[in-house]
Amino acid sequence: MLREQLPDSLLRRRPTRLGNNDEMTLQTIELETGPNPTASIIVLHGLGADGNDFVPIAEELRLGPIGPVRFVFPHAPVRPVTINGGMAMRAWYDLLHADLVRREDEAGLRASRLDIEALIAKERERGIASSRIVLAGFSQGCAMTLLTGLRHTERLAGLVGLSGYLPLADTTAVERSAASMALPVFLAHGTGDSVVPLARAAAARDALQALGCVVDWHEYPMAHSVCPQEVADLNHWLLRLLGPAQG
Repeated sequence: MLREQLPDSLLRRRPTRLGNNDEMTLQTIELETGPNPTASIIVLHGLGADGNDFVPIAEELRLGPIGPVRFVFPHAPVRPVTINGGMAMRAWYDLLHADLVRREDEAGLRASRLDIEALIAKERERGIASSRIVLAGFSQGCAMTLLTGLRHTERLAGLVGLSGYLPLADTTAVERSAASMALPVFLAHGTGDSVVPLARAAAARDALQALGCVVDWHEYPMAHSVCPQEVADLNHWLLRLLGPAQG
């Protein structure tokens, strides 16, 4: 994918560690487009990747009207993944069946949700209002974004779900926070995705709309990946969401 590198003066990168206890911490990478950020975008990678995976895409975004933005890219814990023969890799939760939702690792999902909540809390401690925090993710990261964002007790700016699905769907309506009512959600998926079928993403879209979320739905002629038009559409959505007109 072609991209234009941000000038060094506009981009600062550093590794950090934070978490909800001493035993389990999430390593993170941070990018800031300027000093004193006024918005934060937390980006959750997919199965087997790490926080570096979406750094190039963040560097493609042009969010100048929003003001300085902090991107936070956490690394998921390393754990055995059942559908990959028990091989250990970075994963937000175990995958027990290729169907994705037939048997779910509820304990793993809920544990990672706590770690992601700690990331959000850290941004709040650094002075970023909840209404200026976007939670985003790809594949497993999308699943964690929807799981966490719908249950977060404060109103977030919005959620971004790329090539993923809604986990623990049967409990979402009961557990969702009142703060997620009319929450803006950008959902994008490839029509040729053989890892997470388009029907699974469409079911997530329908469920979120039934819960009152404002879903901006996009389909692209791609597989389980990200394409340039998707990045451009996401850029426009973020500008509308966080730009001056939205305060």
